[in-house]
Amino acid sequence: METKRWQLLVSGRVQGVYYRASTVQEASRLGVLGYARNLADGRVEVVAEGTDAQLSQLKAWCQQGPDAAIVKSVEITEQPATGEFSDFGIRH
Repeated sequence: METKRWQLLVSGRVQGVYYRASTVQEASRLGVLGYARNLADGRVEVVAEGTDAQLSQLKAWCQQGPDAAIVKSVEITEQPATGEFSDFGIRH
C-alpha cells in the first residue's frame, strides 16, 4: 500500500477546544503518522502520512473534530510522503 501525505488546514473554532490532542488520539487509533499544530491565524494544521483509507478516515474525523469544536472548512493539499514520522504528535 502506497503511503501518501496530506496537509489539512482546519478552520473554525478549533483552537482552545482540545482539537490537537483529540487529533493525536484519532490519528494514533488509525495508525496515521505526523503532527497537528496551531497556526497564528486561528487554524489548525494537520500533516499526516498514511494510506488513502487512513487519510480519508482522518479527514472525515477532522471535519467534525471534538465536541467543543465548530469546524467550518478543511482544505487538503497532497504532498510527497517523506517517511520522517515515527508517531503522531503535537508541534508548537
